[in-house]
Amino acid sequence: MSGQGGSAAPALVSLLLLLWHRAAAIEVPLDPKIQQDLKQPPTITKQSVKDYIVDPRDNIIIECEGKGNPVPAFSWRRNGKFFNIAKDPRVTMRKRSGTLEIGFRSGGRPEDYEGEYQCFATNDFGTALSNKILLRVSKAPLWPKEVLEPEVVTEGSSLVLPCNPPPGLPPPITFWMDSLMNPIPQDERVSTGLNGDLYFSNVLVQDAQTDYSCNARFLFTHTIQQKNPITLRVQTTEPFNDTSHNASDPWGGRKVAESTPTFLSPSGTESAKMVLRDEQLQLECIAAGLPTPTIKWFKKGGELPLRKVKFEKYNKVLRIVNVSEEDAGEYVCMAINHIGSIRHSIFVQVKAAPYWLDKPTDLVLAPDENGRLVCRANGNPKPNIQWLHNGLPIEMAMPSTNRQVLGDTILFRSVQIGSTAVYQCNASNEHGYLLANAFVSVLDMPPRMLGPKNQLIKVIKNKRTFLDCPFFGSPLPELRWFKNGQGSGLDGGQYRAYINGTLEIKRALAEDEGTYTCVASNILGKAENQVRLEVKDRTRIVGAPEHQTSIRGSTARFVCQVNSDPSLPITVTWTKDDKPIHLGWRLKKDGESLTIPNVNEGDEGLYTCTVASEIDQDSASARLTVLDRPDPPMDLDLSDPAARSVRLTWIPGNDHRSPITEFLVQFEEDRWEPGRWQDLASFPGELNSVILQLAPFVNYQFRVIAINSVGQSQPSRPSPRYKTSGAAPDAIPRGLRGWGSKKDNMEISWEPLLDLERNGPNLHYHVWWRRKDSGEPWSNVTTADSKHVVQSTDTYVPYEIKIQARNEFGSGPESNVITGYSGEDKPTEAPADLRVSRVDSTKANIHWKPVNLSSVQGEFKEYRLYYWRESSLVPGLSFSKEKKTKGFYSTVAEPSAILSDLVPFSKYKMFMVVANNRYEGPPSNTVEITTKEGVPDAPRFFKISLRSLDTISLEWDKPVEPNGILIGYQLKYHTVNGSRLGRPQLETFLPNVTDFAMRLSGRSTRYKFFLSALTQVGAGESIAEELPHFANEAYIDQVDIATQGWFIGLMCAIALIILILLIVCFIKRSRGGKYPVRDKKDLPLDPVDQKDQDGSFDYQ
Repeated sequence: MSGQGGSAAPALVSLLLLLWHRAAAIEVPLDPKIQQDLKQPPTITKQSVKDYIVDPRDNIIIECEGKGNPVPAFSWRRNGKFFNIAKDPRVTMRKRSGTLEIGFRSGGRPEDYEGEYQCFATNDFGTALSNKILLRVSKAPLWPKEVLEPEVVTEGSSLVLPCNPPPGLPPPITFWMDSLMNPIPQDERVSTGLNGDLYFSNVLVQDAQTDYSCNARFLFTHTIQQKNPITLRVQTTEPFNDTSHNASDPWGGRKVAESTPTFLSPSGTESAKMVLRDEQLQLECIAAGLPTPTIKWFKKGGELPLRKVKFEKYNKVLRIVNVSEEDAGEYVCMAINHIGSIRHSIFVQVKAAPYWLDKPTDLVLAPDENGRLVCRANGNPKPNIQWLHNGLPIEMAMPSTNRQVLGDTILFRSVQIGSTAVYQCNASNEHGYLLANAFVSVLDMPPRMLGPKNQLIKVIKNKRTFLDCPFFGSPLPELRWFKNGQGSGLDGGQYRAYINGTLEIKRALAEDEGTYTCVASNILGKAENQVRLEVKDRTRIVGAPEHQTSIRGSTARFVCQVNSDPSLPITVTWTKDDKPIHLGWRLKKDGESLTIPNVNEGDEGLYTCTVASEIDQDSASARLTVLDRPDPPMDLDLSDPAARSVRLTWIPGNDHRSPITEFLVQFEEDRWEPGRWQDLASFPGELNSVILQLAPFVNYQFRVIAINSVGQSQPSRPSPRYKTSGAAPDAIPRGLRGWGSKKDNMEISWEPLLDLERNGPNLHYHVWWRRKDSGEPWSNVTTADSKHVVQSTDTYVPYEIKIQARNEFGSGPESNVITGYSGEDKPTEAPADLRVSRVDSTKANIHWKPVNLSSVQGEFKEYRLYYWRESSLVPGLSFSKEKKTKGFYSTVAEPSAILSDLVPFSKYKMFMVVANNRYEGPPSNTVEITTKEGVPDAPRFFKISLRSLDTISLEWDKPVEPNGILIGYQLKYHTVNGSRLGRPQLETFLPNVTDFAMRLSGRSTRYKFFLSALTQVGAGESIAEELPHFANEAYIDQVDIATQGWFIGLMCAIALIILILLIVCFIKRSRGGKYPVRDKKDLPLDPVDQKDQDGSFDYQ
């Protein structure tokens, strides 16, 4: 029997746990209405700490706050007995709270209320307990009065000055000072122990120069108490000399016996230390010895946990925070000096007060449901678990078939309304205890909808969508969804219903729009709610802003094109580097675009366009890069000096995101054009060190300009000056020529060397000349000018000329020999036998006999013909007699030429001369010619006007040059239809006719006209006009009708008729004519009026 029972018990426990797993506790929502109506056992929400130390100068407040429905009542036990608050006038309890306030205004001692307190919160559904609160009053006792004898110690030996502070609550913090309140310096030799004593590893004579007083600081009372000072006397074997003392030899040159290390604390070779889990472990080793020993720590059988270990007080204290079980073991401290070493082992044992593994939590169940409370805790030693029911041991509670206690677990089966209670779990061992309250509440409640009624939800098409229907009830209701009030519940396919009331639509489409109803039901009733769903098009950016690179000072514009559902309002916002943009006088947002005028480097960054509707948003980004001219190069340096070169090195400036493509090196010299910067050379942008080719005898300074795609930088700061040495000229003077300004001289001129071509001081020129092909020796002259005049030459004689530049350093290269000429004189001969062989209307062939070229007395240039229009054969024609010239170059024996551009039907005269570069010779014989008649020029003007709706007027004027006797005009015209011309028609007119009226064949017909003048030779150049398109067919020549006779007569007749009518009217009124007044018969008349029967009256 016993064997069968033993095997069945674990199986029963397993079965009960399995049954519990099949039923989950109800999770009560935080909805205020539910919480307000929900009946709930009491819960402790706030309480004082377990070890509660209070300041005796203040009132005592012991906290205990709780909640429940109905509101719980509070009571207290003190030292295990009921604490009757009503009988103690000093103790009050706060309203709707269990917090105690103990006041001492009317007397009493706080120490009388020390003890163990526990709070009880009770309502109709159970009792909750607080921890047991140990109340103690803080104490700060005085030092005992004692007379302290001086401490006498031998130099070099160790010393411990005891502190022994008075026991306080909590214990005081100790520190050492002298009687003048100066802290005692601490180092490897002198330090304070964890117990407050002052330890000297070895004593120096100078330690006796001060006294020593232990001080205790009490935290609660904020007071410091000082022990009587201790005087120290140090005995020495040799006299002490203060002047010989120094840091490297504290013994002042005296011999003091050295000693191996010994431990002052702890004593012996080993000790033990117990520490609780999660607390702080402090191990201390203080050693004596001379020289002062150093302390080292290690853990036997393992490494020190470096992330948790801290060494303090010059390695004398090892501290570990948040101790855990793996920190247990043997710790070894070793004291070492050069005499020897010593070890001490400290065996650390880690114990643990109880700590939670599985803290019991409140349990809400529906009737007939199962559940469990679990209370699991660990500690060292293993804690004992005790269950209480409403504050009493569970063994004292009424037996229940629905409850079973299995060690650290209570199982509940088929609970009923009466099963509601508060359970306490107490886990305790010798180091402490844990107390936790957990209630079991059996709840029955009909279904309730917790969400807003008739909610409208807008979602994006094709998105996964959730329709929420939060509900509550006990037992847990069953929830079903319906669409548009039809069909069975929605679950499966496109839909998925969750037990929390949420309906998932996997992909919302337009056909999913409608009204959805959720219905929650349990055995106590049902509740329903509706959700209306609208499916909207997605808000999206269809034209994203593009990355831009802008030059500083230009305008950048980002465009963000958006598509969205027309029923959803949208907002477009812009950010820069994820920060809002402040729109204002410069940055402008216009609809879907952002404009940034006058960009600068501060505008550079990532710009993001975010378009948002009430249910979704989209964003796109683009980067703005601002380009600018580069910064000027820096730190110009000259190196590698040579006679005609130097190396220039610089540091390029910031290129502002546009690579430097070129560096321009400029120079300034202070001799010829000081202050003027000139370009020297350009170099590729990847170089920053170049060799500059220089001219001699120049005092240079340089600057560099960087160039990129935006433009040039500001010039750099000038380099130091660099002066090149002088040299003979390298250049040959340019532009050497010889020419005569008079008939008996020759001027030799040239372009002077440029300033940078001088190469030295005292620049002058050496010039040579001689008559060409004469075999004469060279004549020469040296001059600083840029010309030399050779006098007394023959007329127009060739000379050979050359030149050379010279300065103080030597002569430059000679030029090539050129040919120059002396001056010219007037030609002595005239062309002979000038004649004309053939003349037409505009040209004439001319002939003459040439002159002897030696008579030209200079360079033969041309035969120059002077001609002018003497008269016109057209009667009365005015013209100009301006003399014209035309040159002919010919060296043949019988020269001839054609004179063109003559005016027809005119008489001309002409003569010819020969010319050199300076002079003309005597004239030839004069010849007279008459040109033949030609065709006339075009008429001066030709215009068309509309005289009536079907008649046009054509007007023109005579040609400027008729070129003959005019015999008339001819007019050709044809109709125009697009690009096609109709059959031409011809009209001729006498020479004195200059207008023509023409009747149009139709209002829409268009014509093109060609008009030319005629002579006996033929028709001249024609002038063309096209009939214009007259607006509204109403363009007619404007005539001032006010000046026309017929109009004046008509106006006079009208005026006469009006005058006659006015005279007749006046006569009729004077005779009392009758005027009908029937249109005013409803108005009352004056009694004196003589009214006729016909409705009229006499006007008097």
